[in-house]
Order: sequence, then structure tokens, then C-alpha cells
Amino acid sequence: MSNFSNQIRASSALIKRLKHHHHHRSSNPLLLMQSRSYTTNECHRPAIVQKRSLDILHDPWFNKGTAFSMTERDRLDLRGLLPPNVMTPEQQIERYMVDLKRLEVQARDGPSDPNALAKWRILNRLHDRNEVMYYKVLINNIEEYAPIVYTPTVGLVCQNYSGLFRRPRGMYFSAEDRGEMMSMVYNWPADQVDMIVVTDGSRILGLGDLGVQGIGIAIGKLDLYVAAAGINPQRVLPVMIDVGTNNEKLLEDPLYLGLQENRLDGDEYVAVIDEFMEAVFTRWPNVIVQFEDFQSKWAFKLLQRYRNTYRMFNDDVQGTAGVAIAGLLGAVRAQGRPMIDFPKQKIVVAGAGSAGIGVLNTARKTMARMLGNNEHAFDSAQRQFWVVDAKGLITEDRENIDPDALPFARKVNEINRQELWEGASLVEVVQKVKPDVLLGLSAVGGLFSKEVLEALKGSTSTRPAIFAMSNPTNNAECTPEEAYSSLGENIIFASGSPFKDVDLGNDRIGHCNQGNNMYLFPGIGLGTLLSGSRIITDGMLQAAAECLAAYMTEEEVLKGVIFPSISSIRDITKEVAAAVVKEAIEEDVAEGYRGMDARELRKFSQIQRSKFSIFNQ
Repeated sequence: MSNFSNQIRASSALIKRLKHHHHHRSSNPLLLMQSRSYTTNECHRPAIVQKRSLDILHDPWFNKGTAFSMTERDRLDLRGLLPPNVMTPEQQIERYMVDLKRLEVQARDGPSDPNALAKWRILNRLHDRNEVMYYKVLINNIEEYAPIVYTPTVGLVCQNYSGLFRRPRGMYFSAEDRGEMMSMVYNWPADQVDMIVVTDGSRILGLGDLGVQGIGIAIGKLDLYVAAAGINPQRVLPVMIDVGTNNEKLLEDPLYLGLQENRLDGDEYVAVIDEFMEAVFTRWPNVIVQFEDFQSKWAFKLLQRYRNTYRMFNDDVQGTAGVAIAGLLGAVRAQGRPMIDFPKQKIVVAGAGSAGIGVLNTARKTMARMLGNNEHAFDSAQRQFWVVDAKGLITEDRENIDPDALPFARKVNEINRQELWEGASLVEVVQKVKPDVLLGLSAVGGLFSKEVLEALKGSTSTRPAIFAMSNPTNNAECTPEEAYSSLGENIIFASGSPFKDVDLGNDRIGHCNQGNNMYLFPGIGLGTLLSGSRIITDGMLQAAAECLAAYMTEEEVLKGVIFPSISSIRDITKEVAAAVVKEAIEEDVAEGYRGMDARELRKFSQIQRSKFSIFNQ
């Protein structure tokens, strides 16, 4: 009887509490809406979690799995839904890594499935269920897993994305959504978004038109924003703009997930991109949009269309250029010369797409700045480049020349003196020019053949540089083994995708530098975010490149190491971001971040621009 009485009293008390709770909440609609909320921490700021029970375990943004404390389990109605033993994050990662190493081989779908793709699958499953742990694993093992979530494996992921797709990530805007995008952006659950990476899938790495499957590159880039720059993963958004595809294989594939129609072009295409940009900046006025892997035809046009209106940049044009400039300046240092000698370098560039032209424009500006930044300086700098595309050397005799390549077309009287001609092959140009640098941005694997590399032996440089920058690995213009075996140890080698150093025997190492955009774009994004800059200026991008160029010590560059280890990516990103913030302040485009206005930013005098200036090296 006493037990029954106790139950009655307990039930009565509960009913009174519920009545009181309902009356209190119903009088305040805002409190009623938040009646199932729980306050947690987003970095050092409180955030409201509007979920309970299985809903929170199924949400990768908030799920911590067995790491939920008993207090959290009680407040979030999780008690009994998890094993009773509370694990530390370190224990979780240790358990996961043991499983990962075991599954890396077993998860392969037959011998044709590369081990790297198996790793991506396993990491992606973790990403789907527990973002906190996923990013801890990625940050703690960045050197091993950056090539899995980013280049080169991301290229393979994009090629197979329709078959790999399990759970949606990011947003998809298509040509069929015209007129609806302004309302569509409110379907995304985050009230604040700091970073968007957007692609139309038209030129994924060097793999061509992959249509809607190109969203894999946007996801991979944002993984690095989180891992390298510490951007809140709840405030990043990968975006695919699907305007069709011209890839015949995808148009005929019944499993393809995108629009099976030819790509929009002309004004119709621009109207779709315009509508997208207006929509995302209407909902998130302070967001930064990074354009990624748009075909050359549109990359420059869209950059010029939006860069003075929106906070945006194109990583293929501007990020690739910045990394290349840092590498080129590092190569000058590796020759034992001051970086101010950069305008004397003779550079043969293979490739005249968006990346190639972007590098050429930035390199010319950098040389011109060193020479006085006047018209004569620009003319002088322009003469240091020889550009070779699929049709050979680009000269003024070229018919229907691309307007973006026109400034770098060689004058007829100049090439006549060099015994060259319109359409001369790469090997002929290298033989005649005897360049200090051979820079590959062609997306043509093996372009730097043995014949081309042998021709570089005639270089007037004491230590010629070979930059095989095309991604993914199969598209690299040559391998480090090919370069060192043809030219010996006294060269500088860099690539876009990771390669292992070359053992040259007798304890000598041929260093392979990975000159990848990941060294710059996270810092550019973070610096822009923290400065609150209205736009992303050429000066901010230049400051980022100069910072990276100066990052390596003199001892390291003389050994041939011109880019840092991926394991240092968070420190590099911090330095690059500081340089970007400082430049934004100096150019008076900084408006501050959250509670800090531009005046307060200027007080941070410890950020010394002189540390990053190439003129002080």
C-alpha cells in the first residue's frame, strides 16, 4: 500500500510540474518553441540544441556518441540509448583508428578498388554520423588523410560520386530551380554560414566535366577549412550548381544523379549564377564564397563580374597563382639569390587555362612591383614568360587567340631572334629559351617527357626548377623520379599532388615539394572572415603568397625544400590569415568581425607585415 501511495504522490507531483511548466511556457511563445532545447558550447559561445533522444544521435553536427557525459545524457534524454561506459574523445579515436587500419584493406570492393578510395569510404561514414570525431581524426592525422579528403583521392571520389552517394551533404541548385533560389537558401538549417565553396562541375581538377558529381571537391575543400583554419563545421556549406553536363558518358548513365541535359551557356548560364549569388548573400550577408573548378571560359568572367560586389574569390585562378608565386620565390631563394631577383627569371609555362593565366597575371604583377610598378616594369615583366598550350607557343601570329592569353603572346620579332615560331613545341621552346623555371599547369599527365627534361639541361640557371602542378596525380606533368633521373640532384621539384621524396643514394634526398592550394585558401578565407573585409583584394592575396614564400627558413630552402610539411598546416594558415588581416586593415577594407570593429582590429600591432614582405628577404 505504501508503494502505491508513493507512486500516486510521485504522479501527482509530476502532473503539477507539467501543468506549471505548460502554463509558464504557453504564456511565452518563444519559450514554448525552445521547450526542448539544450544549451551547449559552440567553441566558447553558447548554442541552442533543439533536439533530444535518437534525433541528436542521428545528427552528425551534435552527436558525440559514447563521449556524451552522464549529465548530458540526462538532459538530452540519452540515458539507456548508449552503452553505459562514458568514453573520452581520445579513447574514441583510438578505438576508431584500430578499426580504420583493419578496414582499409577489407573495405575494398575487389582488387580494382584503390586503397585510398576505401579509406575515403570509411572516413565518410564517420563524417555522416559524428562530425566532431571526424574532424579530430582529420586534424590529428592531417598529413595522412589530407590526400584522402582532398587531392588526389577527391578526384576519384568525384568520378564515382553517383555510386558513392549515401547521405546528402551540402546544397544543390539546378537550372530547373530558376526563380526559386531565394526561398531555397532558407532550407539550409544553419542561421549563420561563414564559408561556401561552390562549383558547377565543369572542370574538376584535370578530369574535365563531371557534372553534379563535382560537389565532392567542394566538400573536400571545406573539410580543410575546418581542419586547417578551425572554421566551425556548422558554418560551412558545399554547393553544386547543376546547369547540365556535356559529358556524354554521364548523359547516358541511368545512375547519374544530375540533370541529364547539355550545359546551359551564355546569358542563361550567367542568370543562374547571378540568382544563386543574390540568394546566398541575401540570407548570409557576411558569407565568403570560394569558386572552385569552373571551366576557363567562365572562371575569369565570373571573377570579374562579382569580385568588387561580393566577398568571393576563385581558388583556381587566385589560390593556384598565390601558391605558384610562393614556390617561384622559394626557387629563387633555393638558388642562393635574394627574392628581389625574381624579375630576372625566365619562365616557360605549359598550359593557358584558368590556372595558367591566373599564375601568369600574378607573377607579372609581382615582378612589376619589384621593378617599380610602372608601365615599363609591366612590359619588362611580360617578356619573362613563354606560354605553350595544346597548339604550341603562343605568339601574336595566333589566330583567334584567347583574350586572357593575349598579353603573354610573344612578339614576332622577339621569337625570330630566338629562332622560334608560332606553335613551336614545348621541347623546342625549352631548348631555345633555356629557362630557369619549367611550370606545368596543363592537366596533361606526362607532358614533361624525357626529351623535354633533357632539354632543360641547357638551362642558364645553376639550379633549374620544375613545377609539375596539375592534379590529380595522374595528371602531373612528370614525377619527381623522372625529373631527378633526367637532371640529377641539383634541381628544385614541386608538384600539385603529393609524391614521396626520391632516394638518390649515398644519403642524398631529392625533395618533392607539394605546392598545393591548401597552404593558402584556408588562410585567405580565415583572414577575410576575421577582418570583415568587404571584398578580397589583390593586395590581400599577394600578402598571403608572400607570407607563404617567407615561411621556410634559409637552411631549408637551400636544401631544396620550398614548401612546408602538411603537418604544419594549422600554423601556416594562422600566419597567412594574420597577413591577410593586416593587409585588409592597411587597404581600409576591413570592417571587423562580430563584436570587434575595424578600429579595434588596428590596435593589434603585433601582426607585423614586415615579417612577410618579400622586399625584406
